[in-house]
Amino acid sequence: MSTDVQADTTVIKALRRLRMPQTQRNREFWLLLFACAISGAALTLVQLGALGTIDPMILAIGGGLAALAFALHIVLRFVAADADPFVVPIATLLTGLGVAMIYRIDIAFANTGWNAYSTKQLAWTAISLAGAIAVVILLRNYRILFRYTYIFGLAGILLLLLPFVPGLRIPDANAQVWVSLGGMFAFQPGELAKICLAIFFAGYLVRTRESLTSVGKRVLGITWPRMRELGPVLVVWLVSLGIIVVQRDLGTGTLIFGMFVAMLYVATGKTSWVLIGLGLVVAGVAVASQILSYVQGRFVNWLFLFDSSKVDPDGAGYQPMQGLFGLARGGLIGTGWGQGRPEITPLAHSDYIITSLGEELGLIGLFAILCLYMVFVSRGVRIGLAGQDDFGKLLATGLSFTIALQVFIMVGGVTRVIPLTGLTTPFLAAGGSSLVANWLIVALLLRISDGVRRQPRVVIG
Repeated sequence: MSTDVQADTTVIKALRRLRMPQTQRNREFWLLLFACAISGAALTLVQLGALGTIDPMILAIGGGLAALAFALHIVLRFVAADADPFVVPIATLLTGLGVAMIYRIDIAFANTGWNAYSTKQLAWTAISLAGAIAVVILLRNYRILFRYTYIFGLAGILLLLLPFVPGLRIPDANAQVWVSLGGMFAFQPGELAKICLAIFFAGYLVRTRESLTSVGKRVLGITWPRMRELGPVLVVWLVSLGIIVVQRDLGTGTLIFGMFVAMLYVATGKTSWVLIGLGLVVAGVAVASQILSYVQGRFVNWLFLFDSSKVDPDGAGYQPMQGLFGLARGGLIGTGWGQGRPEITPLAHSDYIITSLGEELGLIGLFAILCLYMVFVSRGVRIGLAGQDDFGKLLATGLSFTIALQVFIMVGGVTRVIPLTGLTTPFLAAGGSSLVANWLIVALLLRISDGVRRQPRVVIG
């Protein structure tokens, strides 16, 4: 009998050591290969369209991005084999298309070397992917973040306050959201703050969900919360207004409050929270547009852009006008890589990179990019909904909604659907702080998805 038991134990151990085929990683490999091929083709077409020749340096640019992406892929094979296979390829493709468009702008302005925005973007891409790899390796269990809920909340607030520290702030900036580290490069701490606050919101809502879902008064068929539960929402609303008033940053304030309301709805399932959130947003915007001149100016540009008596076409209206003209010129299929004139629009490589892409790729190309964002966000929400623990569910949903809301705010701003704010388009726009934060979001989603797939399933029947 003991011999049979030992034999069975030996077989079980052997089966455990047997490496099963990594279906998810194999799927990710082919998708990543396709993403790198598209990125390399975009860089090549940019050179052919703008210069009429191919510079061998293009191989270094495209090859460097591919090498970094596949390094993350190899790490995932060893430490997170069950992670979602779509997140990394989509983020890589969006980053590659952004580098190609930024490189296109550099050619137009004859920027070379370290003065080229594309060179800096590649350096930040390396830092971002290195940070993502570090998070995937070191954060073996994402649930440990739940222990430090309030520490992350404090860190998020401190990061938002960094631009006011003497010696770090940039005095000439339009919005007080940048810090200068040693005068070498500028960084936007609010990008990291949104991740810290997402972790804080997830942990806080898990702890207080029961009180937030308690029965209140029922009016018009909707159960409204009591004032004691409404307090935290008002606090976050006031913090968001503080960011808009003090830092002159309409985008970050809107983003943080929108993320909190979305996570609050996922945690409680109560429609009343969404209605309260929308009401507070409308109230905040109404107040800010009346007492803050720069917010009022954005609304004037939005409503009366082509009215020369209210908006100077050579002043405040020049940038949004040129962006819209670029989109109109692109039409359905675009002018082609390197064939347009996106450099006419100020900040075409950062704030208005969507209009630059729309001009050269057309409506079809822009719609394909938006579809990539849609799939990325849907995978993130799916990761959250598939989880069995509330913290992972809220965190994945909150991070995914952050990307979705940021894309909506930027695309809606440059197309005049909503007033323009100071956010950047995730993965595409030039900017190191935004790129680092977005790739850290990718790493967290990978860790959560791997943890979700490894959770034991309860089989009924």
